[in-house]
Amino acid sequence: MSEAECVVAIDAGTTGVRSRAVFTDGTPTVSAYREFEQHYPQPGWVEHDASEIWEAVTSTLTQVVDEVGRDRIAAIGITNQRETVVAWDRSTGEPHGRAIVWQDRRTAGRCDELEAAGHLPLVRERTGLVLDPYFSGTKFAWMLENRDIVVDDDLALGTIDAWLIWNLTGGEVLATDVTNASRTMLCDIRERTWDPELCEILGVPIDALPEIVASSGRIGVTSDRCGAPAGIPVSGVAGDQQAALFGQACIEEGMAKNTYGTGSFVLLNVGETCPEPTEGMLTTVAWTLADGTTNYALEGSVFVTGAAIQWLRDGLGVIDDAAETGPLAESVDDTGGVYVVPAFTGLGSPHWDPYARGTIVGITRGTGRAQLARAVVESMAYQVRDVIDAMVAASGTPITDLRVDGGAAVMDLLCRFQADQLGVTVQRPVERETTAAGAAFLAGLAEGVWESVDDIASAWVLERSFEPDPDREVADDLHRRWVLAVERSRGWAS
Repeated sequence: MSEAECVVAIDAGTTGVRSRAVFTDGTPTVSAYREFEQHYPQPGWVEHDASEIWEAVTSTLTQVVDEVGRDRIAAIGITNQRETVVAWDRSTGEPHGRAIVWQDRRTAGRCDELEAAGHLPLVRERTGLVLDPYFSGTKFAWMLENRDIVVDDDLALGTIDAWLIWNLTGGEVLATDVTNASRTMLCDIRERTWDPELCEILGVPIDALPEIVASSGRIGVTSDRCGAPAGIPVSGVAGDQQAALFGQACIEEGMAKNTYGTGSFVLLNVGETCPEPTEGMLTTVAWTLADGTTNYALEGSVFVTGAAIQWLRDGLGVIDDAAETGPLAESVDDTGGVYVVPAFTGLGSPHWDPYARGTIVGITRGTGRAQLARAVVESMAYQVRDVIDAMVAASGTPITDLRVDGGAAVMDLLCRFQADQLGVTVQRPVERETTAAGAAFLAGLAEGVWESVDDIASAWVLERSFEPDPDREVADDLHRRWVLAVERSRGWAS
């Protein structure tokens, strides 16, 4: 590859879209970001305007292409918020109402019905998932049952990656990658195909779903109607957490990462053999490369971590900017006994309680902004510990260190506290936008920008390690109180 070439990653997250040029020769990155609106039509419901997401993609992609230059772009990679679903008309390109977001809880009752009907063992065995409204299948079904949608040849049902691929290629390609498909509750993760039996049980027409393709490999090329120059290969796609695992170069079995994003997601690479369902954990496809090589991962999903910082800013007005959180939290030595359980949309791993709700306990007259901010930061580490404790107990494989990324990983306080809670080293890389990097690596690998996964591993550079306090007593005492706070949040909503 020449010095001038790059791969552009489209990172379509939960609150905004970033397009970013990733170079291999040390050239400073070029990026553009645009937020989009969050819609909360009812308690527990979360929606996005899919057209607004696409506008954010075209806006940021055009800005990056204009700055970098078309001739320097070798490929485009996509990474996206997972489980969020879109229904649209292939002939008009118009969405059938708003997208239903992964955080949305409206199908909790339907999941209860499916479990009562005895479908959980089949879902666990075929998909590696649990019956929870987090996943896409029941969201698709809700759209079909509650919106005026005609099931015909023009209907498309897909996650955000499929929506973006379809638009980037001018409607020529309807495809989703295997990592996103594995989060729908409709995909047999061993066969990596849509499962007709599950589609029938959930009431989702299989013919409306996209083709499942590899995470790395040319899917199509951009159309001159997509807002970017025509003919750029779209060659890499992965859900945001799998992209971060690849971007963190966790390419060997036993390597683990956590991303502190809107939620937090711990992934452990378990190699090329799909494991049996593990209590409290999800089994998911980590990636499939162009040669068919497939890695699997155990995953623990925490629904709200960084979103709690947004709540401090937008909901309570405790801070004016997210960057204030770390300094404010470090301005006090502890929380004064305050615990925040940010179960705003239920609890994910290892509890899987869609009826849990946010809880603050331990408030006294001395509780102020700083204690509340610190309690939110500490809640991130506690939730990740709960996931890793369950993961280690289920797999029997201890995690010797944890690679971290995401916006909140910039906080030294969080990384130190996380190391203390886990009792293992926390490693923070120089490159903390690993989700975008992973999408770029997958696309670049398909187009020969990087020759092998070993080249990608060598690109990972450590910025700082955080060693745990060898005295576990204080950390364990704090965690015991956290467990009591979590119990008080359980089963609150009906």
